Amino acid sequence: MSEARAATEKLEAELHGLGVTSAYEVGDGATISVWIGLVVHYRDGFYRWQEGPVKRRHLGTDPAGCAMRVARRYRELQADIPLWWDDLAKELRGAPVQDYP
Repeated sequence: MSEARAATEKLEAELHGLGVTSAYEVGDGATISVWIGLVVHYRDGFYRWQEGPVKRRHLGTDPAGCAMRVARRYRELQADIPLWWDDLAKELRGAPVQDYP
């Protein structure tokens, strides 16, 4: 098992423990999709996440710390849907999408 896959599995388990059950690995062994437009990548020993056009980096290498920050941001984004979300959802799912995931 690669370092990236092991790191993403640990992060996914931590996210599930925090109630983010919609997170899943996208198939490259280094990326977890938390929500449309909110993804976490593991690279060079660090967790990095992107929310829409904004890229962020968790300063530690611990999956628990990253999971807490990402889970908090996930809840904030769902409570106050950002403007970029609708455009991204339409692009990924098609214009008829009306409901949030």
